[in-house]
Amino acid sequence: MYLVSAKDMLVKAKAGRYAVGQFNINNLEWTKAILMTAEELKSPVILGVSEGAGKYMGGYNAVVGMVNGLLKDLKISVPVALHLDHGSFEGCYKCLDAGFSSIMFDGSHYPIDENVAKTTELVAAAHKMGVSIEAEVGSIGGEEDGVIGMGECADPEECKRVADLGVDFLAAGIGNIHGVYPPNWKGLSFETLDAIQKKTGILPLVLHGGTGIPADMIKKAIELGVSKINVNTECQISFTAATREYFEANKDKASKGFDPRKVLAPGFEAIKATVKEKMELFGSVGKAE
Repeated sequence: MYLVSAKDMLVKAKAGRYAVGQFNINNLEWTKAILMTAEELKSPVILGVSEGAGKYMGGYNAVVGMVNGLLKDLKISVPVALHLDHGSFEGCYKCLDAGFSSIMFDGSHYPIDENVAKTTELVAAAHKMGVSIEAEVGSIGGEEDGVIGMGECADPEECKRVADLGVDFLAAGIGNIHGVYPPNWKGLSFETLDAIQKKTGILPLVLHGGTGIPADMIKKAIELGVSKINVNTECQISFTAATREYFEANKDKASKGFDPRKVLAPGFEAIKATVKEKMELFGSVGKAE
């Protein structure tokens, strides 16, 4: 199996009223755990890479090489897209050059006219290479690689304007937040989501900040047109908790207990469990068969 554009899998998800999970990767263990879970559950999957994570892993070419190698060696048969998450204008071109099969241009922090102009150029460049492209309108709460949003709700008219540029899927702020949701969070604005859905029609919509949103809200968002849901923090939390537990349990043992393969194994299994839980919630299990 080779990397594929995310367009077809999300069009099918929209029509089938389920969502495909984007799970951000941070290293080999993350990537392997997500791919193996997707294969076991016969679910399409999107591997998300932020610019910071791409740099951490050695660069975009290294990421593409690792993912392609795992697809081949693990005999992955389900559709897999490698997607730049919250990309800058320059970052999008770098990922196109490196061989990503999907990109996101986050122009939400620009004035709408500049967002439209930059998105228009990138849509042409991506589609020329058969690569899918996601755009964003309305800032997502929290911080993602230096882009800070307060969780504003997007303007449905601006969403329609960007949707009409030919993007393959659209991230629109509906009160969602990156990272852990605070106790005083007001919840998703389904009124905004419904208005955006009516303006953008069949275009798949994206929900960022999937960690910590109650299951009933997730299901309602999918009913209202969300076809892609991003998860990152929850995998980080489960990986860290399992790794911490391993060290606590083995702190008095000889050095053999600190073989990296043993150290990382509990966290690896924790990521698999988290991804499985999310794929079941999103309704994507068995959709690749």
